[in-house]
Amino acid sequence: MNLFAKSIYNWYRNTIRNPQYRWWLILGTLVYLISPIDISPDLVPIVGQIDDIMIVTLLISEVSQLVIDSVRSRQNKTVPPTEEARGETIDVDAVSLE
Repeated sequence: MNLFAKSIYNWYRNTIRNPQYRWWLILGTLVYLISPIDISPDLVPIVGQIDDIMIVTLLISEVSQLVIDSVRSRQNKTVPPTEEARGETIDVDAVSLE
């Protein structure tokens, strides 16, 4: 990947992970996809759709990663701590059943 494309990708990725700008960037991306003004016009066959496909792919991959991270963090919060994690010790008298 060339330096310009990589810097754009890193900027997009870092900005979408910032909660303050996340929804603005998602909205801007959707407006760009709907808008007739593109980097490469959609009237040109194949080449016109490449930038849209790349942006949709980037948007879906980043949003899905955010959703996965959110679900994992919620699962970690809802799992009750184990007895060992709380540092409590339980004494048990063992009795043979035979």
